[in-house]
Amino acid sequence: MNERISREELVKIYNIEIRFFDELEEYGLLKTETENNIKYLLYEELPSFERFANWHYDLEVNLPGIEIIHKLLNKLEDLRNENRRLLQNITKSENWEDAEF
Repeated sequence: MNERISREELVKIYNIEIRFFDELEEYGLLKTETENNIKYLLYEELPSFERFANWHYDLEVNLPGIEIIHKLLNKLEDLRNENRRLLQNITKSENWEDAEF
């Protein structure tokens, strides 16, 4: 089973409102598991959760803003990956043209 932490523990540890956690889930920003009516967050989701909590509580970004920032950062990462792939293809193409037979 994957390592996880309960919603109640997160609320205590990070000193956040349970409503904030639930809204992150409703917006589709966090994926949770439920067992015996207890919601859990997988440890692999913790970095995203911490980022969202920092944006909300430290920078006072509301949930729609968090959603937009998250989507834009994901799009930026997709574009970076596409750029790397294209550069690799160009490099391979140049190396192919330079090859002597």
